[in-house]
Amino acid sequence: MAFTRATGKHRRPSRIQRGTAHAAGVAALATTGVIGTVAVPAFAAEPAAEQTGLTPVVTIGDTVAQQVDAQAAAQKQAAEEAAAKRKAEEAARKRAAEIAEKAKEAAKKAAEEAREAKERAAREAERKLLGSFVSPIPGSYVSTGYKTGGAVWSSGSHTGVDFHAATGTPVHAVGMGTVVEAGWGGSYGNQVVIKMNDGTYTQYGHLSSISVSVGQQVTPGQQIGLSGATGNVTGAHLHFEARTSPEYGSDIDPVAYLRSHGVNL
Repeated sequence: MAFTRATGKHRRPSRIQRGTAHAAGVAALATTGVIGTVAVPAFAAEPAAEQTGLTPVVTIGDTVAQQVDAQAAAQKQAAEEAAAKRKAEEAARKRAAEIAEKAKEAAKKAAEEAREAKERAAREAERKLLGSFVSPIPGSYVSTGYKTGGAVWSSGSHTGVDFHAATGTPVHAVGMGTVVEAGWGGSYGNQVVIKMNDGTYTQYGHLSSISVSVGQQVTPGQQIGLSGATGNVTGAHLHFEARTSPEYGSDIDPVAYLRSHGVNL
């Protein structure tokens, strides 16, 4: 069976026919000179965009586009500045931490150097102290020499030296050592015997008082008592001996002993 398209006045014209008719109408109006009065109704009859299936195109003006570009550029610059600021802050924190660490290390090093210097100074002072000797009575002199003969000494001669001193004159340890005797010593009266750090011994006799005790550490120039006239004496003075042992009879020349340790007599 064949189909034929209906004809007649009720048939809707095609889009091409409508467009052709529309154009013909416009031309006719232009010829008659009445296009001005029918222009609006004629264009108003044109179907809307959505009816024709065409997509509308929106055109943005140059000013709007420039504003959008400027806003985008400003946002980009702000982001870059914020990133640069964060980077600078991080670098500053890192630098501050490095400076603090270096300062801490420097302080630690300075403290260590100060401690080492203090220890060196203490060792040097101790070394000097160990080797330092003084006179038992500074400013005094020897009134009776070593090995002087006479009946007043049981051995027949003087086993030490006598330093001129009135009763109550301070008597000092001649060097660093340890007290091994402190008390009555027979003919020596009140006496103190010190074992020196070099292994020798020194004796201080006829004291009126004693200010140290056995086992006590003494230093050069430290007061150990006061001179007097106790024991076998004819007057106040200090009897001083240098010995190789704490026992009587191991005496050595006390003046030579002191001079060998730098004491001027």
